[in-house]
Amino acid sequence: MWLIAGLGNPGRKYERNRHNVGFRVADTLARRHGMGSFREQFGGEMASGRLSVAGRYHRAVILKPMQFMNRSGFAIVRTAHYFDIEATNILVIHDEIDLPFGRMKLKAGGGHGGHNGLRSIIQELGSRDFLRIRLGVGKPGPPPPSGDSDSIAASEPSRSARRTAQVAGHVLSNFPGALEAEVTALVERAADAAEAIVSDGIRPAMNRFHSPAPAPAGQSQTNPQENHQAEGAGSGRTPESKPER
Repeated sequence: MWLIAGLGNPGRKYERNRHNVGFRVADTLARRHGMGSFREQFGGEMASGRLSVAGRYHRAVILKPMQFMNRSGFAIVRTAHYFDIEATNILVIHDEIDLPFGRMKLKAGGGHGGHNGLRSIIQELGSRDFLRIRLGVGKPGPPPPSGDSDSIAASEPSRSARRTAQVAGHVLSNFPGALEAEVTALVERAADAAEAIVSDGIRPAMNRFHSPAPAPAGQSQTNPQENHQAEGAGSGRTPESKPER
């Protein structure tokens, strides 16, 4: 049995945010496979049933943790314990600022990379062995200048705080309306990748989905060789904040 968790924040206020792209993939998978309405359970919204992939059926629970991003691990661990699902059969789908918009990478295990949702999951699960689909939402621009300061050292905390706030503002903002078609394509591709992982395993899915997708207008393709790294970019630089409640 599989547990597929799309990460995000609860409430209509956040539903179109970059940070909530994992929720959109969860909704897409549940709709594709006729799992019906999500129901509240274990601190999240859950749908269950079977994924039908290439004529084979796979039992799965699709979960949207509903205790805000930085508490995602609680619902995931409760659900995994109830259904007796091992970490290696947990697939987490989340936004990733360290990938350009529209890029997708699959990953087996690893650290949290500064992502507070992943941090919570690792802490509560006691394992890093779960699988991930990382969906690129791009980085915000460079931080605004700080103005004059007495010394570089004195300005560092201020610069870090501004960068943290800037990243939080980026992931907690909506995708531009002009990119909605590309966001939808990314969500559909992520749902395809989730099905492939469940059906064929993580390595075959990597081989299939790490081939570069068509680049958005104005962006160049990346080196295909880079895309076959099992751990992905994995950098630890996503300083998230939970939304104001």
